[in-house]
Amino acid sequence: MNILETNSENGYPSTFNGLLKLVEKLRGPDGCPWDQKQTRESFRNQFLEETYELIDALDEGDNGSICEESGDVLLHIAFQIQLAKELDLFSETQVFKNIIDKLINRHPHVFEGAEIKDEKHLLKNWDAIKKTEKTHSNYKSILDGIPKAMSSLSVSQKMQKRVERVNFDWKDVDGVLKKISEEISEFNKSETDADREHELGDILFSIVNLCRWNNIDAESALRKSNKRFEERFKFIEESCEKQGKSVDGLSLSEQDDLWEKAKLENN
Repeated sequence: MNILETNSENGYPSTFNGLLKLVEKLRGPDGCPWDQKQTRESFRNQFLEETYELIDALDEGDNGSICEESGDVLLHIAFQIQLAKELDLFSETQVFKNIIDKLINRHPHVFEGAEIKDEKHLLKNWDAIKKTEKTHSNYKSILDGIPKAMSSLSVSQKMQKRVERVNFDWKDVDGVLKKISEEISEFNKSETDADREHELGDILFSIVNLCRWNNIDAESALRKSNKRFEERFKFIEESCEKQGKSVDGLSLSEQDDLWEKAKLENN
């Protein structure tokens, strides 16, 4: 179906404006009581959940789910715009104007013919342009403005990418590997829970650095590992059920044997 097609049955065009009109109706006097009582804050966790569901769909490569979850994310954006309009804070026109102006301003190599040597030069220019913008003009550090709601793995990788742009980095990946070994050694020497927590945090931070050096997204890598573990463990559970056994009743060697079989089934 053409995404611009108007649905004649309900009168709401299949566009973002159509979605905005629908949300306005839901929030209106004759709308839905649940939608009417929602606030900007009450939608926060749901919005985050819908975003994660979209990421899951992207990881699965399921186009139907990607389409559906993209709509759910857009619904939350439409709600935030409607709530802002009701509070007389901003409108959809301002939202689109801000992002269009921002993108044009940050791409002088596309819209003004500025020369870009390579991706590193592009990112350096991007950071320099951001500093001139009103929303970033008060940032004192290159690390300012990283969203606090992001996962810790993503925050670590984003910080490392930013400081890399000002050459605060290892000369080669060997330095990263040595740092990981050093942090593990320090963990082994830890004597208190607080020290162990401290050193484990440093190990994780260094592992994220190794991901960055190999152009691997740490969050995505861990999500995929979680999925592999889930599939393999479920295989073990199913195998035990077929044999009339329980996982906790297996010997260590039996667990290892089933785990190896699970790895063959779920690479």
